[in-house]
Amino acid sequence: MIIDKYCIDILIVFTMNALYIGRFQPFHNGHFNVIKNLSKKYTKIIIGIGSSQYQDLKDNPFSAEERKLMIDKTLKSTGIENYEIVFIPDIHDPPNWVDHVLSVYSDFNIIISNNDFTRELFAKKGYPVENTPYFKKDIYSGKVIRRRIENNETWIDLVPKQVFKTIVEIDGENRIKRIQKQ
Repeated sequence: MIIDKYCIDILIVFTMNALYIGRFQPFHNGHFNVIKNLSKKYTKIIIGIGSSQYQDLKDNPFSAEERKLMIDKTLKSTGIENYEIVFIPDIHDPPNWVDHVLSVYSDFNIIISNNDFTRELFAKKGYPVENTPYFKKDIYSGKVIRRRIENNETWIDLVPKQVFKTIVEIDGENRIKRIQKQ
């Protein structure tokens, strides 16, 4: 099949890549539902793992590689293939943060975020920003999940099955309990 230049131009116009940034500490059902919806709407979802240089901390217990593993296992098990994962370390310099993100990955058309600060910074640089729907925000929250793990409460129903298995395999429960005591 031969595609002429006009058709290629049309395909380029309709290619929409969305950047979805989060810490994913851990990747939970809320994140999964957002990505599932985005995968139907956009050509490619760029999943930016923020604070990627941090691990073994109260708010960031899992390494970037562990978070990537959780996301990859979940999305591959459900047939979602139109994504790419990139690591976005913090630079703690808000005026230069968007430029920093662009230096990591720049092939996107829209930012997906409910974080007001992220939305504001990208909007100031002229990027369209879209909110995501919240899915049971009161329980699908990394903070809630980490607290439940720390207190030996049920949390398996808050994360995809592959995330639960990964956290168990890497002894993440004991890591979170140890870190919270420090």
